[in-house]
Amino acid sequence: MDSAAMPQMPLGPEVELDEETKLQAFAIISEVSANLADEDDVEELLGRFLGTMLRLAHATAGVVRVLTTDGRHLRLVGARGLPADLVERERVVPIDCGHCGSAVRDNKCHYEIDLRDCAERTGSAYFGRDCQAMVVVPLQHGGRLLGTYNLFLPERFCLREEVAVLFRSIGEHLGMALENARLKRENMRIALMNERAMMAAEVHDSLAQTCAYMKMRVALLSDAIRDGENERAGKYASDVGQALDVAAGQLRELLTQFRNRMDPMGLLHALEDLAETFHDRTGIRLDYQNRATDLRLSVDQEAQVFFILQEALANVARHSGATKAKLTIEGAGDYYVATVEDNGRGGQGFFAIANRTGGFEEHPRLRDHFGLSIMRERALKIGGRVEVANLPQGGFRVRLTFPVMSGPSA
Repeated sequence: MDSAAMPQMPLGPEVELDEETKLQAFAIISEVSANLADEDDVEELLGRFLGTMLRLAHATAGVVRVLTTDGRHLRLVGARGLPADLVERERVVPIDCGHCGSAVRDNKCHYEIDLRDCAERTGSAYFGRDCQAMVVVPLQHGGRLLGTYNLFLPERFCLREEVAVLFRSIGEHLGMALENARLKRENMRIALMNERAMMAAEVHDSLAQTCAYMKMRVALLSDAIRDGENERAGKYASDVGQALDVAAGQLRELLTQFRNRMDPMGLLHALEDLAETFHDRTGIRLDYQNRATDLRLSVDQEAQVFFILQEALANVARHSGATKAKLTIEGAGDYYVATVEDNGRGGQGFFAIANRTGGFEEHPRLRDHFGLSIMRERALKIGGRVEVANLPQGGFRVRLTFPVMSGPSA
């Protein structure tokens, strides 16, 4: 607390800290420091520490507020000792309001004894009667305000410098916790949007193409019916029926893939479950071998690796014409290598797609394209890469290489 923000003459007895209160104050700093990265409900954390903050200041009441998303208000998230009607009126206050605004502008703890503005603004007799002074403790990180503690004192105490130092340190630590929580929410939003983009790409690469083909076929069918060409109409009707069967199969595959989320027990359990059900679902025998004794991966790495291998195996089932496939996980120094191989038609395996004239054409390199861009995007997120190749003895290989415990690539 800056000396300029403190009264220059004694206003009463100095607030001294007993040993128990000092230990509680240091416990706050220790607990916040230990849980900065893992605390999910920071607002609950702030409310939990409000009682200790009151004891530090010898206050009888107090509130804790956080910055609203518009950056112009402070929202109350915890209160103790205040009249219920005053709490209701103080749910949201402007960021530049009175003494709180002064502390915000100066980015310093403030000790105030003139509370007439508070009394006038709230219309409450609490200020000046039960509350004779107030301490405002900003919660900030990197020079950015994130919240405040307001502590209401029954007498005009003179706070010791050691109390001011503790307030300043606690405010910085809790501000850091608030900032970490904000970043976590932001990262979750980004992850959600990326996942939706991935799902949209998967739908586009499969179901959307078949639907576009059917739309063109239906137009040709309508022309044939209008012209009375029954033979052509029958052919187009048959094409639409076949395409509907393909679309239904693609939709089932997509629903299975989207529902098949990561096993909460981790990547290896998820891959084991995937391998155990692969033959029943596809009719293709899958040999799964884990040669890595210990997978040291972040949660995001595990999820991305799982979805890449899931897509690679789905392509084996969809396009390869294989009877056997193999999934291998192994370590290679600071990298892991995951490989999916099959004994199918390789990169020259054909798959029907709609052409410009409305018919089906066989695309000789679709296996190299289908889903590969999605897999490569996922690999980049974990600093890895995906390579594909035809096998000398026939068949196809997808190989994923990714680093141990890497962060997202730049």
